Amino acid sequence: MTNRMWGGRFDAAPSELLRALNDSFSFDHELFAHDVEGSMAWAKALHAAGVLTPAETASMTAALSSLTPPSQAELDQHEDVHSFVESKLGERIGALAGKLHTGRSRNDQVATDLRLWLRAAADECAGLLTQLARTLAQLGLDEAGTPMPGYTHSKQAEPVTFGHWCLAYVAMLQRDLSRLLDARARGNECPLGSAALSGTPLPVDRDALAKSLGFDRATASSLDGVGDRDFAAEYLFTVSLLLSHLSRLAEDVIFFSSDEARYVELPDALATGSSRMPQKKNPDVLELVRGHAGRSIGEVTGMLALLKGLPLAYDKDLQLDKEPLFRTRRVVAAMLPALTALMAGLQLNRERMAGAASSDLLLATELADAMAARGVPFRQAHDIVSARIGEALKRGVTLRELGPSESITAADLEALDVRHALSKRAALGGTSPERVREAAQRALAILK
Repeated sequence: MTNRMWGGRFDAAPSELLRALNDSFSFDHELFAHDVEGSMAWAKALHAAGVLTPAETASMTAALSSLTPPSQAELDQHEDVHSFVESKLGERIGALAGKLHTGRSRNDQVATDLRLWLRAAADECAGLLTQLARTLAQLGLDEAGTPMPGYTHSKQAEPVTFGHWCLAYVAMLQRDLSRLLDARARGNECPLGSAALSGTPLPVDRDALAKSLGFDRATASSLDGVGDRDFAAEYLFTVSLLLSHLSRLAEDVIFFSSDEARYVELPDALATGSSRMPQKKNPDVLELVRGHAGRSIGEVTGMLALLKGLPLAYDKDLQLDKEPLFRTRRVVAAMLPALTALMAGLQLNRERMAGAASSDLLLATELADAMAARGVPFRQAHDIVSARIGEALKRGVTLRELGPSESITAADLEALDVRHALSKRAALGGTSPERVREAAQRALAILK
């Protein structure tokens, strides 16, 4: 049996130049298991449509289930994963293998394979993402009362707790998970039976076929079904946004672990050293998260550019949709477990974090709020405290050391207490330890 699924009208064999550009088996072999799964379902659908006898169906499905993934040497011998499966099937059952492609095209075949692959990739990502979110939520619960500086514009702003910081990223990851599951639900439909573009001529029950492969439904349009790659684009976008969130987390933790901040210590097993400087402990995992986040934006952009302007129905351009997907899945599979382990293994310098969060400057808003609570208009209180800070900085003292003034009472200065400041932030979503504990427990219950 030829290793190609076409060529009858051609007098010349494919040029090696064509093969170098056209063949995709070097990467689409990753779809092997899904191609076998889809082919077995199609064989059963052919039997239900009266094309295959029970004996032929049994022989074909048994042979398909016995196939093994290609070896490295075989990657150069076939055009794509579909021709490989059919060729290997022919070696086992002879001419009967030729009946498998009855009423089917490589167009609906690859679209189905890819949807099966994407569904598995989405499930894998969802599982790994949930593990990271649970780790952060548990850390949020454990550190609900650990004060640390909160930042805006990369400057210390107001005190928060480390648990509150953790839950900010849990909220992002929960949105990422929701987007991923939405994309999975939207994309969980089966193109098989669309054939080349106009639909199979056989009386195939496409709804039953879809259900046999675990899809929620069959695609509504054969013309759209073979060329639709929305699920692929949504997967790449969702992962890219996830990595953008993780890049922000990575940037925060890089700073927290810096020699200047020293709020946290990275676990030794997830940091690297320097070939030149023996004292170095580098956050390479976190830096690679940042780097992959940038590259993932390119993967999404490339996919959208690939899809833009393609005429209906199938075009060879769509062969190029797979490599960015395969790369992205490998990155996610390596990155999320590493980041989960890193966060679980962080050593917190709670004393230093609390000390930084207790700075008078960080608590200046508390002083203005205390004045506002006794009737001073907040804008006026803001101006008074701002001027007082300027005076304290010029003298090289703290607000407490500067003491009361004509406008600021000793009772007002008692507001310069980090624990009191945190406990006041008890509105929904706030950083009070009680609220953070409640939010962490809710997140853990949802992520169960």
